[in-house]
Amino acid sequence: MDSTFAPQPGEPPFAGPWSGEPRRPLGPRDPGDAWVEGERGRFWGRFGSAGLLAHDPRKGILLQHRALWSDQGGTWGLPGGALHQGEEAVHGALREAHEEAAVPPESVRVLFTSVFDVGYWTYTTVAVEVVDPFEPEISDPESLELAWFPIDGVADRELHPGFAAAWPALRSRLLRPESGNAGGVENGMGSEARTAHRRR
Repeated sequence: MDSTFAPQPGEPPFAGPWSGEPRRPLGPRDPGDAWVEGERGRFWGRFGSAGLLAHDPRKGILLQHRALWSDQGGTWGLPGGALHQGEEAVHGALREAHEEAAVPPESVRVLFTSVFDVGYWTYTTVAVEVVDPFEPEISDPESLELAWFPIDGVADRELHPGFAAAWPALRSRLLRPESGNAGGVENGMGSEARTAHRRR
């Protein structure tokens, strides 16, 4: 397992979150960094959210060990977060992964997207293949660790509940020969994922 760790004890700690807010304890905030509520629950990202599922054929899947102050802190999930107003999900996932894990957008190729849609909020998983190998770097306070895991080892981690629910279907799509066709969109993650990604 290749991994990158956050600052260790004795190094300057990251500040804690604002009261009631799970994201961005440091730095400027975007209007998209807000909750939306409706009959299906409360979700993070006024304009929706997106995450990057990066697959390196030699190293596996890039996972983010979530900061303890965040919702479902201590679990493993995908780099990602709230979309900006008018931002396409693919662009947002690439931007967030670059901000959180220093993923170079030019080093990946989009394979497909999978959308969880409750009507008033969406979460888009953007699956990409690594075409130019890179090492992730923790570049903001949202990660304890970044690591590559073999596809068959992902489910052995303590996963964010939303990602855990979505992972079996995402794994199946990654392993399909046709997953190499960029731009395919799959709407919905199945009934087991209805609570998925309610909080980033």
